[in-house]
Amino acid sequence: MLISTALVLLMTPALAFFYGGLVRSKNALNTMMMSFISLGFVGAAWALLGYSLAFTEGSNWLGDLSNAFLNGVGLEAKGTIPHALFMCFQGTFCIITAALISGAIVERMRFSAYVVFITLWAVVVYSPIAHWVWGGGWLADMGALDFAGGTVVHVNAAVAALAAVIAVGKRHGYGQTSIVPHNVPFVLLGSGLLWFGWFGFNAGSALAASPIAGLAFTTTMLAPAGTLIVWTILDAMRSGKPTAVGAATAIVVGLVAVTPAAGFVSPVNALILGGIAAIPSYFAIQFRAKTSLDDSLDVIAAHGVGGTVGALLTGVFAEKSLNTVADGLLYGNPGQLLIQATAVLAAIVYSGVASFVLLKLIGLVIPLTASASEQVEGIDISAHGEEAYMHASGAAMVEAAAGSMSEQPAFKPVRGEV
Repeated sequence: MLISTALVLLMTPALAFFYGGLVRSKNALNTMMMSFISLGFVGAAWALLGYSLAFTEGSNWLGDLSNAFLNGVGLEAKGTIPHALFMCFQGTFCIITAALISGAIVERMRFSAYVVFITLWAVVVYSPIAHWVWGGGWLADMGALDFAGGTVVHVNAAVAALAAVIAVGKRHGYGQTSIVPHNVPFVLLGSGLLWFGWFGFNAGSALAASPIAGLAFTTTMLAPAGTLIVWTILDAMRSGKPTAVGAATAIVVGLVAVTPAAGFVSPVNALILGGIAAIPSYFAIQFRAKTSLDDSLDVIAAHGVGGTVGALLTGVFAEKSLNTVADGLLYGNPGQLLIQATAVLAAIVYSGVASFVLLKLIGLVIPLTASASEQVEGIDISAHGEEAYMHASGAAMVEAAAGSMSEQPAFKPVRGEV
């Protein structure tokens, strides 16, 4: 569990590389910071309030404040592990869920407004839904299956992302200028590290070194493989050339889809599940590109559609013989599919409404959207006073100031000097 917790924490920097490579170079640092900042603000909000609201008994709808400020969270056992470690493990989930939202509104949301939003969102939106499913709430009582976060993490984040896209608006020049990834190797690196961290995400959710952990580990390996195969074929059929960005996206979609099912389905069914999940997410991305919805990095198609498909297919492929919990439609229990749909719908409604209200309230105090001039210059400069890369003009200035590099001592510019 120590290793799994560290692996899930690594997923947030991995997400930073995945998202950072997909944007224009002038916004790379800001995009990556939107993931990294969650480690601090959301991590603290989770420890102080969010954990207690999610995992204490409370009511069917929300936990109480008995563990607020980590009161009573020490080295005593929580199941098979120390209570403090359980809190940390669950905290890494909250951190990356909040960070996922950023992919929809990068390149135009004000950093200060974003930080306030995800901090409040972690407490007001994430914690209640986590309580419903994992903390003994009403969806748990109903029998909803969500092994590691299809509903709690991915559907929840994607619906919040949709609310943010509507509240923040489009990027300046969206639909009029070319907006393409500036560093595809970053995207591949990010997706590879996400897959690596996801073994902790899914296998660690067994909360023990057990056969179920081994099953979740195996399905986490196989489902993205199925998605990658189908996605590559679709890419090749559509454009004649399988793309690297497509491959990286396929891996993430496969991981998203298997997350709710990881400890409930067989390895072969996980491979099938991953292959099926590729189809709706792939075409959702193609469809979104033809609309006016500026979901910058397709969070809704990858995490919303992928998470929904995964949650529903859990209700199809779940096997009680593997997990001692419940069978799905394929094994004689069609009612499980209805329960899964109810859980997805509940997350959509609550996350969508609560997230939009939060954004509107924050917008009354802090402007949500960066100005047109700030977007043209790049959010890296306006929000952080830094650049990811020294542009040609900056390099020329440094060279002029330093003189000939062969005749002068090495010149090292100070941050922000150029």
